[in-house]
Amino acid sequence: MSLKTMRTGNEIVLDQATSNEAEMYLDLRNLKHLVRHGEGQRLEFKMKVKFPEKIVKELVAFANSDGGHLFVGVSDDGQIEGSKFVDEDQFLLEKAISQYCFPAFTYHVYRIPLENGRAVLVYQVFESVDKPHFVQLETDPNPVCYVRVNDRTIKASKEMKQILRRENEEGLSFAYGDTERWLMEYLRAHEHITLSEFALQCQLPAWLASRKLVLLVLSRVLKIEPGENQDHYSLR
Repeated sequence: MSLKTMRTGNEIVLDQATSNEAEMYLDLRNLKHLVRHGEGQRLEFKMKVKFPEKIVKELVAFANSDGGHLFVGVSDDGQIEGSKFVDEDQFLLEKAISQYCFPAFTYHVYRIPLENGRAVLVYQVFESVDKPHFVQLETDPNPVCYVRVNDRTIKASKEMKQILRRENEEGLSFAYGDTERWLMEYLRAHEHITLSEFALQCQLPAWLASRKLVLLVLSRVLKIEPGENQDHYSLR
């Protein structure tokens, strides 16, 4: 099996995997087991690479989150048909990764052959230490950061991007005043709160409410659940 380990803009090609490296890769049996469970936090299915510039957002979301696998040649309902033009699909997708994604993220790409002569193209993306990663399309002047939430890929908020950028930062501190005390009491009685709710209830400007929530997440006091419209914050 020809395998490749890649980092966007810094490509390393492995002509043949060693036995230890091969253990990292899925076979058809494991693929079928994963597909039966459907798409999720670390799994995404695509039948073909028709619009590679749209598919790369899934890879960026994996790198910004917990890592994951993208299977090309698997339908949304879990039918493993394989890619008929696997060389072309791989070329188009890797060209899109190189062209539209930044900074570099680490992934492996390999193939699982099927009995019908086709193959499933597998992209294994690792959680990155260089977050956040973005997709910059030629049709949009603004780069977009994506994260993975269950089986969905969504745009990251300004707060989420700050958290990704600073999540390994050390020596963080925050003031524990009346506002923070109110927030702790509120979250003990309620499941979660949004930025807009927090700012309204405590009569804070949005920038200050945002800063306080970000610091509390980075300090491991709160956790954030990214949302399509608004993020939700809750106690850890």
